[in-house]
Amino acid sequence: MASTTDIAPPGAPTPGTSREAPPAPHDPASLKVVPARHYARWAAAVAVIVLVTQFVHGLATNPVWEWGVFGDYVLSETIVQAVWVTLQLTAYATVLGFLLGTVLAFMRLSRSPVLQTVAWTYIWIFRSIPMIVQLVFWFNLSALYERLGLGVPFGPVFWSVDSNSIIGTMGAAVIGLTLHQAAYAAEIVRGGVIAVDDGQLEAAAALGIPRLRQIRRIVLPQAMRAILPTAGNEIIGLLKGTSVVYVMSIGELFYQVQVVYGRNGRVIPLLLVATAWYVVLTSLLSVAQYYVERRYARGANRTPPPTPLQRARRFARTLRAAAARRDQRVMPLKPLGDSR
Repeated sequence: MASTTDIAPPGAPTPGTSREAPPAPHDPASLKVVPARHYARWAAAVAVIVLVTQFVHGLATNPVWEWGVFGDYVLSETIVQAVWVTLQLTAYATVLGFLLGTVLAFMRLSRSPVLQTVAWTYIWIFRSIPMIVQLVFWFNLSALYERLGLGVPFGPVFWSVDSNSIIGTMGAAVIGLTLHQAAYAAEIVRGGVIAVDDGQLEAAAALGIPRLRQIRRIVLPQAMRAILPTAGNEIIGLLKGTSVVYVMSIGELFYQVQVVYGRNGRVIPLLLVATAWYVVLTSLLSVAQYYVERRYARGANRTPPPTPLQRARRFARTLRAAAARRDQRVMPLKPLGDSR
């Protein structure tokens, strides 16, 4: 007679078999996951693609753009020389403007009320006057001061020279752009210096580090991380702002474009030439700003993110590795006995 222990209870699995328990009614694992469908996002993407496609199609097919005329003038000698003048104005105004702006920034941060007042007044005045007004004023400086000289203040003049012989048209443009840029550069530099913790200066003073070395070795390297983004934006704005000097008949890019289309009447393609050059120059400045910011970020980021060139190389290596693996999978096997 069989033992009662060998009889399985009703509903129990037989020996050697396993049966999973049915999921609980509210078990999250039993729920069907349905991805979210962003219909509005898809519709917006389709609308943007359609608009961009229409714009590109218009650029390619609209005869008013006159791409042939654009190709004839974009690298012409006149335009290239005008681009060089634009770069010169930008470089001079950037270097001199930020040098003067740095001095004004530290004057505002000084404990001397005289220096603070003079710096604040300068910034207030030159930020209040439009750039074109300043350029016209400096262009007509000889009408106000016919001669410039050196001598005793409020006394005799020992040496003087005609103002027009010192400050020509290009010099007046550089002075106007520099003084205008210095007012904005001063606030940019002051904001970066304020961003540095005061405790570091106190620690440097406690170690006996001279004040000038504190600024040069401690304050400015850390302040550059806050200065550079705004300074880069300001330099790009200055590059485009040099077009204002057309009122002084200086042969920069926009002025030369106006001269050319005033002669041949091809307004649209010549404006497109100026646009293309401004886009190229601002793009180069943006790339330079990226690498300068990356250099000064080394103290904050031990492992800075890869550059676009490094990302492109990494992506190319990934594609080559994937292609190599695919070739190995599809490589035919040699038949048995084939010694080749």
